[in-house]
Amino acid sequence: MPTTFIESYKFRFYSSDYKEPPHVHVIRDDCEAKIWLHSLKVEYNHGYNSSELNYLVKLTELYHNDLLEKWNAHFNK
Repeated sequence: MPTTFIESYKFRFYSSDYKEPPHVHVIRDDCEAKIWLHSLKVEYNHGYNSSELNYLVKLTELYHNDLLEKWNAHFNK
C-alpha cells in the first residue's frame, strides 16, 4: 500500500480501492479520515477533532498534485 508521510501523518491508499475515485486515507495513531482528492471532501472521519480534520484537508490540498500523481501511478491511470 503506497504511503506518503506528511508531517506526522500517513497519507495512504489501498490497492483494493482501485474501483473508487482517487482518495487518500489519512492515518495517525488511532485516527483515520478518508478524503476525496478531486473534491477535497471528507468521506469519513474516525477520531480527528474538527480543527485537525480541517488541517488535514488543507494538507491534502497542498499536496494534491503529488498525491494524485502517486494514485495514478499506482493504479496505472
